[in-house]
Amino acid sequence: SACSAAAMVKETIRVYARVKPLGRRQQAAIYSVDNDEKTLPSLEIVMPHELADGFINNKRESYKFKFQKIFDQEEKQDVVFDSIAKPVAECVLAGYNGTIFAYGQTGSGKTFTITGGAERYSDRGIIPRTLSYVFNKLQKDSSKVYTTHVSYLEIYNECGYDLLDPRHEASRLEDLTKVTIMEDPDQNIHLKNLSLQKASNEEEALNLLFLGDTNRMIAETPMNQASSRSHCIFTIHISSKEPGSATIRHSKLHLVDLAGSERVAKTGVGGHLLTEAKYINLSLHYLEQVIIALAEKNRSHIPYRNSMMTSVLRDSLGGNCMTTMIATLSIDKRNIEESISTCRFAQRVALIKNEAVLNEEIDPRLMIVQLQKEIQELKDELALVTGKQRTSELSQEELLHLDELIETFLEDNDPDSTLDVGADTRKIKYCFIRMKQLMKHSNMADKKLLSQNISEENNINKEAAEEELKKMKELLRQRDNEINILVNMLKKEKKKSQDALFQLNSASDGSTVLEHSLSLNLEESQSPSCCLKETKDFSSSINRLPFLSRQTGGKMSLGCQEAFELFKRDHADNITIEDNKQLLKQR
Repeated sequence: SACSAAAMVKETIRVYARVKPLGRRQQAAIYSVDNDEKTLPSLEIVMPHELADGFINNKRESYKFKFQKIFDQEEKQDVVFDSIAKPVAECVLAGYNGTIFAYGQTGSGKTFTITGGAERYSDRGIIPRTLSYVFNKLQKDSSKVYTTHVSYLEIYNECGYDLLDPRHEASRLEDLTKVTIMEDPDQNIHLKNLSLQKASNEEEALNLLFLGDTNRMIAETPMNQASSRSHCIFTIHISSKEPGSATIRHSKLHLVDLAGSERVAKTGVGGHLLTEAKYINLSLHYLEQVIIALAEKNRSHIPYRNSMMTSVLRDSLGGNCMTTMIATLSIDKRNIEESISTCRFAQRVALIKNEAVLNEEIDPRLMIVQLQKEIQELKDELALVTGKQRTSELSQEELLHLDELIETFLEDNDPDSTLDVGADTRKIKYCFIRMKQLMKHSNMADKKLLSQNISEENNINKEAAEEELKKMKELLRQRDNEINILVNMLKKEKKKSQDALFQLNSASDGSTVLEHSLSLNLEESQSPSCCLKETKDFSSSINRLPFLSRQTGGKMSLGCQEAFELFKRDHADNITIEDNKQLLKQR
């Protein structure tokens, strides 16, 4: 764009027109919009002669005005913002000053265009949309460091008030801090007592805008239910700086909502509203005088000091600023004369040329640091070329500075980072010694940490081994208890078996063998291992007895077999004996 390409941009003030939609009881005047692409769009307003004016009437019936663009009744807020405010916001981000102001009679839609409506989100005006656009751009641009502040000035009855003063909770306008104008020898305007509030993001800026809007002077008039009775200037201040650079760019964007002009004789207001109307009309008259003076080429004096508003907008009108004006028009038949007057004013504004200059300045503190660094580099280079090396000891401040450089270098993960200490061999030697000490300290810390980890691991393993041994001992004790129980049961069964076998001794030839097999010394079988061995021997002996065989046709007589089967069937512990035998076989 032209803003980012040149250090100075000369152009006339861009003028746009916006037609307000008609109300319910309003009658439209005759007008037409010609949006010819080859030439500038034009607005034609027709005023037919009235019979009451008589037959001899030399008034013009048709008025034609040219604008950069004309927004008819159906145009939405986003279209207005894209065409008017976005180019100015781009220039402000590039480092130029910008101003957007709306001019028109009361009730023609100035506040709706600049601030917006409160009913729908889509009715947001130029100020909230500009804030959103600017902060969105700032977040995406990581090449510069931006600082953003906002201010909100109200000019009511030729007195300035700070709408964002944090020190006062104002219930009345008179409670707000009064703002006064100061001028320096270079004729630059400074606003005393106007606070700059820092806004880091869009939400903070919108909160400040809402705070200021709640303090604005609004009254009901015959022309407008919520008429702005003061001029309000919302300003966004942006400072940008590239990292490592001493150059800072300052820019500001004025968003101006002027109070509406009105014909007192026509509206019939009185009292307090009449006083307000006089001040409004007077300040707008002074604004028009400045515009006329700027439009005349041979005019040497421009009456900026006549009113506070023209003093504040001095840069915006004929100065270092990219300025855009919106002429708001009411095409109601009753207001057509005021609309023509607004268009005439806009045509004069379009003749004014501004010279927008890129607002760059050198930060003295950063420049001093850069120059000191450059001087030190030149001294080091000179000492290296001449061979004159310093032999004095480094000062404590120099040593601390070197420690900071070493720490920053070691913590920097960038592989291309460097440790620049100049050509001073004393500093180079100190850096090597210091880094060696840090390396040794780091190795010792690593070894200590490693030995500590090994010791902790050994302790953990020892605890685990002791726990495992404890579990094994407990398991062994449980097994011994189980075996002792089985041995006692076995002794009881052996005793019962002996008693039964004595009864059967006379009926079988193999009774001698059975008695011999059951004559085990119970005193010698106390240990679990001996019990297991005796149990196996006993079971094998039992199995070898021919009269206990389950096979029919053995040496045992039929009567003995029947008696033995009856004995086993009726024995109370027969099932327990069989289970114990199976258990002993498994072991």
